[in-house]
Amino acid sequence: MYFCTMKNKKTLVLGASTKPDRYAYKAITMLVDKGHSVLAIGQNAGEVTGIKIQTKAIPLKNIDTVSLYLNPLRQKDYYNYIVEAQPKRVIFNPGTENPEFYQLLQLNNIKVEVACTLVLLTTNQF
Repeated sequence: MYFCTMKNKKTLVLGASTKPDRYAYKAITMLVDKGHSVLAIGQNAGEVTGIKIQTKAIPLKNIDTVSLYLNPLRQKDYYNYIVEAQPKRVIFNPGTENPEFYQLLQLNNIKVEVACTLVLLTTNQF
């Protein structure tokens, strides 16, 4: 478990969506509501609760968490990008599980968490 009382955890939502029924959309909304800084990258540009969704990799600094909403095949394009950003952890939300990527992250001292961002936020375990 990852318990922390620090509030503002800079989080990248990878696989962001402007569709309200998508979990990535709900995650962005809940992260913002709970006071976290959010960056978002998705297939389509747009905005969710004031957060602009970028369609290309953006420079990352001081990222605490990457919350993945991409299937394992689409994650491959972001392996180096995420490793170079050196987040403290990467959350693999349901449907994004990827043992190959877990190994790469762990080799680079990045914590792997197979969990649901929404549940972590709801239960104050984020």
